Amino acid sequence: MKPAPANWPRLSSALFYEDANQAIEWLMKAFDFELRIKVDAEDGSVAHSELSYGEAVIMVSEGGSAREARFGVPSRSPRTVGGANTQSVMLYVDDAAAHCERARAAGATITMEPALHDYGPEYWSDISYGALDCDGHLWWFSQRVRS
Repeated sequence: MKPAPANWPRLSSALFYEDANQAIEWLMKAFDFELRIKVDAEDGSVAHSELSYGEAVIMVSEGGSAREARFGVPSRSPRTVGGANTQSVMLYVDDAAAHCERARAAGATITMEPALHDYGPEYWSDISYGALDCDGHLWWFSQRVRS
């Protein structure tokens, strides 16, 4: 298997928001992402963006109900479809409790407070919490406490 392109993980996710410009700012404030690139479309919306957290990369783009289909299918924010999520995003952080407080202070809806999830001595143990972002995407943040 050939390696992924330089500075890209083998797997990354694209998330769609009604207002991608606003979402990018919110994700940086609430979840501590850094902006790698943002390409503006002619209408002022976001044509493409890349945000990073360590080696993780997400792409954020427009996904309002008025947007045309991309890649042959419509892409929508959970906000435009009654809050439904068909996926969630999981990210490892260094301190789940502190990260949760940062997210809460920025207005994230905490769906599950930080808690220990111990899968037994032959597996691992994480402290994790769940949060909804500004458009209702479900995020799961974890801190590994035992490998």
